Amino acid sequence: MLGLLAASTTDYRSSMETWRHGYEEGLKAPQGWLSVAGLFWLHEGENRAGSDPRNDILLPASAPRNAAALSFHQGKVRLQPAPGVSLMVNGKPSRGQDLQSDLNDHPDIVAIGSLSLTIIQRGPRAGVRLRGPESAARRQFSGLHWFPIDERYRIRARWHSYNPVRKIAITNVLGITEDETTPGYAEFDLDGKTWRLEPTIEDNNLFFTFRDQTAGKETYPSGRFLYTEMPKDGEVTIDFNKAHNPPCAFTSFATCPLPPRQNTIRAAIRAGEKKYGRH
Repeated sequence: MLGLLAASTTDYRSSMETWRHGYEEGLKAPQGWLSVAGLFWLHEGENRAGSDPRNDILLPASAPRNAAALSFHQGKVRLQPAPGVSLMVNGKPSRGQDLQSDLNDHPDIVAIGSLSLTIIQRGPRAGVRLRGPESAARRQFSGLHWFPIDERYRIRARWHSYNPVRKIAITNVLGITEDETTPGYAEFDLDGKTWRLEPTIEDNNLFFTFRDQTAGKETYPSGRFLYTEMPKDGEVTIDFNKAHNPPCAFTSFATCPLPPRQNTIRAAIRAGEKKYGRH
């Protein structure tokens, strides 16, 4: 039988408050989403980066006027520091190298002083994501807002594996649709009805994007994200108290995936993170 999970209420609330605190600290961290300060799409050939306004990748005034060149060719990006400029890649000095994008589990991080650059790939496009401690989102951060912790939304769901795994179409906010792998679906009861959600896999976790009837009113309009551990013994624990906003809630420089149509829940999930902003 699927259903609610038994646990000490006090212990559960304490662990959930700890998780929420860690989640917020992660947003504020140097590589967190609040530090994102820009996104620049690369054109074929050489793309110059620096604080000079004539550069393709415009960096803050604290950066050298001409810091580096990023050559984009046949889907690959190569970094070449400008003469006399010291750059670090993953904490080590670089004289020039090919860069791993976020299609890799561990994309390369280029450091220019307190600034950092990473390469993202979305379909045929490649871009440079800029992070910095003085980003507008970080400076103006007003804190997160959550629904009250409610153990009713910590659910043991049945897990149905696909054999073989299947592909589902995931569209992002740029309008780019790509096929992602889904290993199966979770099925659970809520408010007298049975629902199912199809996840993808990210960092060896199940990654759910879903939309419910609070979207656009109490929660972020496009939907929310939720990670769970991989299924075990035909079950998976879905804890909607950990449902959180996509990065697009905090920055316009994110390229968030949208929930697939089958991940729409026609019920109000009043658990997890509320809309970001004033309350």
